[in-house]
Amino acid sequence: MPLFMDVHRNVDATVEDVVEAHKKDVETQEKHGVKYLNYWVDEDEGAVFCLFEGPSKEAGEKVHEEAHGLTADEIFEVEQGEAT
Repeated sequence: MPLFMDVHRNVDATVEDVVEAHKKDVETQEKHGVKYLNYWVDEDEGAVFCLFEGPSKEAGEKVHEEAHGLTADEIFEVEQGEAT
């Protein structure tokens, strides 16, 4: 399944807020064939990054829309490299 990284910019939220939003994503993800794998928060820069597997960018975006309404500014299809 394709792997995606989404980017949320200018986020006015604490780490705790992002934890709660991620929990809501996980509760909603199955409905859209998506699996949220991990997320990262840069509170100082107001940025959040989410890694997910799914059939499309749009499927991941629908999860965010339905779960909490905090949609991404950008979504990239990515490939995971191997550590050497």
